[in-house]
Parts: sequence; structure tokens; C-alpha cells
Amino acid sequence: MPRYYFHVIDGRSIIDNEGSELAGLRQARVEAIQLAGAILRDEGDTFWKGEQWHMNVTDASGRSVLKLHFSADDQGIAPDEDREIETLA
Repeated sequence: MPRYYFHVIDGRSIIDNEGSELAGLRQARVEAIQLAGAILRDEGDTFWKGEQWHMNVTDASGRSVLKLHFSADDQGIAPDEDREIETLA
């Protein structure tokens, strides 16, 4: 089975030195989406600064086979609950 590596670059480089053995590129796509979803779920608040981050999926030879790009920007309009927190601070 081929091994794929899921590197995250978000202002710092988080290099996947272990990789995952997967049946092929289709499974690597599924893994990339699931991993990206977990990152957004767990660290989503840190991505609302408009800075782009990406995940680069490479094969065992180091060749890039997939790349996912992400960025989020709240356009400067804070929800009401954020305005209340700012007022209390």
C-alpha cells in the first residue's frame, strides 16, 4: 500500500514524518478532508484572521499529489455576542 504524508502549513510548518498507508489517492483525498475538518473543528477560531493555510499531501517520494487551501475572514463584522465581550473587556 502506498504511504501518504499530510503536511500543514499555517504560518508554521507541521510536517508529517510518519504518514499513513492508504489504498490509493482516493483514500488520501478522504483522509485529507477528514484531517482538515478536524483541524478546523479543533482550532477554527485561530483561522478567522484572513491568513491562508494549506495542507500539502505528498507521496513516499516527496512528490505533491494533493493540496488543500483554506482561509477565513470575518470581514470585520462581529456577531452580537462578540460585541458584548468587547464591551465588557
